[in-house]
Amino acid sequence: MSEIIGVIAGQGRLPVAVAEGIRASGNKVCGIGLSGHYPPELVPLCDAFHTAGVFRLGRWVRKLQSEGARKAIVVGRVEKRRMHDPMRLFRQIPDFRAAVIWYRHLRHDKRSSVVLGALADELERGGITLIDSTTYIPEHMATSGVMTRRAPTPAERADLEFGWRILKDTVELEIGQAITVRERDVIGVEAVEGTDRLIERTGELCPRKGWTLLKTASDGHDMRSDVPTIGLNTIEKMVKHGATCLTVGAGRVILLDKPRVLEAADKAGITIVGVGDGIDTGTDGG
Repeated sequence: MSEIIGVIAGQGRLPVAVAEGIRASGNKVCGIGLSGHYPPELVPLCDAFHTAGVFRLGRWVRKLQSEGARKAIVVGRVEKRRMHDPMRLFRQIPDFRAAVIWYRHLRHDKRSSVVLGALADELERGGITLIDSTTYIPEHMATSGVMTRRAPTPAERADLEFGWRILKDTVELEIGQAITVRERDVIGVEAVEGTDRLIERTGELCPRKGWTLLKTASDGHDMRSDVPTIGLNTIEKMVKHGATCLTVGAGRVILLDKPRVLEAADKAGITIVGVGDGIDTGTDGG
């Protein structure tokens, strides 16, 4: 028997891929498009669709309940820097549910894990269970080993092995999900600005080409939200700013539209390596 799965959608192509996966599984989609964020391509994939403000949690719950959804996925970008905007309460007026969450949990602790936990708890109070956001897109997940035609050079392999250990510490400390490395020197560390800006900043700091971007989630990362994602735009920015190697966590990073991402990387001469529990830079995988 089919279920109705809610898709609470932010920016980007990922909500569309998730909705496609839900429909392919034989289930129905109830879309909640976050105002000013959701992609218009999502709408025709939904059996029911509603819009809601980013901080209007009460409306999220009411619309999901009204359509019979008891499970939901939160997916797509919502810039975290909005939470640090001094005018945030006026630009995005919260409803009662969001105001309570903010006062009780987020005033002084805005880590992603805390935000997700508070959100999941509030949805659960409304009878909505937040589920793993990768449940319906297994074909988009990074796999272990070299996924592109080109394997890493000895210099790139040295950088990814050096950088991976540092990145693992960075993600466990909840600083960010990506770093950039060249010649065993850390060029940049991602924080709230996101991976695109990290790539741009690295290009400015390291005008010489040949640097490596590393991206993953922590071992205990809650896959219900904020799963690291690589898309075609990431590859384009890497090309523009001189990156030649991308290293990602196998099973922890989404390669959105994976065949197209790998094709674009091959065309640009970028190598993509998936790393599992140990360092694996062999040519098998993907």
